[in-house]
Amino acid sequence: MDASTPQAKRFAETLAKWRSVPMSLMAVGGLLSVVGLFTNAKQFGYSYLLAFIFFLSLCLGGLFLVIIHHLFDAHWSVPIRRVAEHFAFLLPVMAALFIPIALLAPTIYGWMSVPDPMSDPTIAAKQPLFTKGWFYILALMLFALWTFLSYRLRYWSIRQDETGAADCTRAMRRLAAWGIFAFALSLTLGAIMWVKSLEWQWFSTMYGVYYFAASVWTTLATIYVVTLVLQRSGPLTQVMHHNHFKDLGTLLLAFTVFYAYIHFSQYFLIWNAAIPEETFWYVKREQGSWWQIGMILIFGHFFLPFLALLRIDAKLSLPLMLPLCAWAWLMHFCDMSFNIMPVIHPDGFHLHYLDLASFAFIGGVLSTVFLKYFKGNAPYPVKDPRLGESLGVPQIGSEFKTAK
Repeated sequence: MDASTPQAKRFAETLAKWRSVPMSLMAVGGLLSVVGLFTNAKQFGYSYLLAFIFFLSLCLGGLFLVIIHHLFDAHWSVPIRRVAEHFAFLLPVMAALFIPIALLAPTIYGWMSVPDPMSDPTIAAKQPLFTKGWFYILALMLFALWTFLSYRLRYWSIRQDETGAADCTRAMRRLAAWGIFAFALSLTLGAIMWVKSLEWQWFSTMYGVYYFAASVWTTLATIYVVTLVLQRSGPLTQVMHHNHFKDLGTLLLAFTVFYAYIHFSQYFLIWNAAIPEETFWYVKREQGSWWQIGMILIFGHFFLPFLALLRIDAKLSLPLMLPLCAWAWLMHFCDMSFNIMPVIHPDGFHLHYLDLASFAFIGGVLSTVFLKYFKGNAPYPVKDPRLGESLGVPQIGSEFKTAK
């Protein structure tokens, strides 16, 4: 971004006002987390896992949006592509942030403490994944894959800014072609190993899709707000138009329905089969205030956003969309708490200071890195062959079509 333009100056002024916030969050959250680690290691482990899984969903959601952009040769998503790429490129940072979970894994995951795993049929049936060795090996493999995908997609994207060559676009399409399958498998394994295995006796073949749907839903709401801020502050003023925000809102509505469909399907199939190895998971989440959290998810995660987004003009109404996007974060927090925290708090929902500290620390780290990435590159793909179509000028992309 040219520092001499009015938009760049306006963005620099906005950034200067908020620059200290991520650092403050990181410092305060990190200090409180260290205190919690030494005073209540078990609670810290689960609180940190909750925050980690929450922010991991944003990074994976960003990677998914980049992949489908190239798979479908989309033009509407060109202005948001660079933001999604920076979200995805936070995955190597998430690998470093996984270290506390790796160290505390024997405390967090009960199956690691079973003296003879092969004597427990619920563990033996899930071999060789549910072993300490494979837990760490799989974590390395997953983060290596995500790092490679996000790095190469971003590499070719930045190179496209420099050369505008068709080879860059073709390379990203090739990565997306096999990357979508690798993404689906790796996300499923990560969700199973890091969340579902907290209650290793449980069986669900839909859990990976469930976490995927929730992740993309939250990512879309986050990107809506981030791109709006970037449009108002300067970097995306010339490329983010009303139709782009409408498309983001439409996709948010689609994943609102998709998430509800997956969650209901999982619940209905388990309830209908009435197998103890499956039903106990939901029975536990009907105890204490977890019942209220479940009701909040039904009405707050589905009915409220679904009804709010039905009107076409609602997707462009900032008094509606901004609170709704903030609400999406709250619902995703409730959703991830509903999945993780009954293990340590079976009697009901408890908001612990370590939950907030972990969120502040990880959120501060990721925000700092994101701003660094964003400042170092063009705010949007300036030579994407579909940029002209995205702005309503189809002829700009005609040369690339001919080159193909």
